[in-house]
Amino acid sequence: MTTAKGLIGKKLGMTRLFLREGVAVPVTVIEAGPAAVVQVKTRAADGYEAVQLGFGPKDEKHSSKPERGHAARAGAAGFKLLREFSLSGEAGPAPGEQVTLAVFAPGEKISVTGTSKGKGFAGVMKRHGFHGGRATHGCLTPRGPGSIGCAADPSRVFPGRRMAGHAGHRRTTVKNLTVVDVRPEYGVILLRGAVPGPNGGLVLLKKN
Repeated sequence: MTTAKGLIGKKLGMTRLFLREGVAVPVTVIEAGPAAVVQVKTRAADGYEAVQLGFGPKDEKHSSKPERGHAARAGAAGFKLLREFSLSGEAGPAPGEQVTLAVFAPGEKISVTGTSKGKGFAGVMKRHGFHGGRATHGCLTPRGPGSIGCAADPSRVFPGRRMAGHAGHRRTTVKNLTVVDVRPEYGVILLRGAVPGPNGGLVLLKKN
């Protein structure tokens, strides 16, 4: 069977799950699937093989004419998010078909990509994990970065120096998360550990 090697999901939150061995593990609950196949990329036409999935229905009044024409292949007026995934197998699915949580199985390792939580403007200790300076003996900048360069030579600050600035709100990927359970009747998948982003944020689930 040929299908996509991933799904688009929405993070619902975290909880804990008791395994049969009596061990409590932290899990993240993600709502995913079924996702409609909008377009199938082929090596002959596009130079590579992939399948484009759509997530979240979009009202016709909020979709442009090109978006409506593109989504019409899947029988929808539009989608909030379109993402491509590689294929497993030889022949790809046809536009309009549905990709479900059946692509994942308990026990396997997957990767999750999302947008991390934004922290706003942060100092070097919070943003980069700096140790900080002395908090006694007259130190006026215990949370400062310290020296950022030499005065005489090279008389400049090198590019890439870790300093204070905007923290978070970046595309982040966590690899090798274990699928604890898949519950198609509820449309959710349970992953061991935490995934990037806030509750309600969109994530990409990819098979390794």
